[in-house]
Amino acid sequence: MNTPLLAAMQERTMANKDSEEFASVSFEEKVQDWQDKIERQVRQISRGNTARILRMAKKPTEQEFMQTIIVCGIGMMVLGAIGFVILVMMDNVLPAIFRWIIT
Repeated sequence: MNTPLLAAMQERTMANKDSEEFASVSFEEKVQDWQDKIERQVRQISRGNTARILRMAKKPTEQEFMQTIIVCGIGMMVLGAIGFVILVMMDNVLPAIFRWIIT
């Protein structure tokens, strides 16, 4: 029994299968495009100014490494101290100022 309703359902089923295949190909093409774009960017890095800088870079000596660690540590301590001073001011000094302004 081949009714018009059955024929329409079969056409929709075939159309869904075709659209699923098209969607999967479309997705694969998108992924391939992303991969090509990433590979192109990596190739540009390996040929440009970045590659020249990386070729010129060298491992630091132990003394240079220690100096870098000390300078970074001092910087972190200074930033931490500034943050602590701001915290103390927010907890102790600023509420008194705002109370004086409000009353």
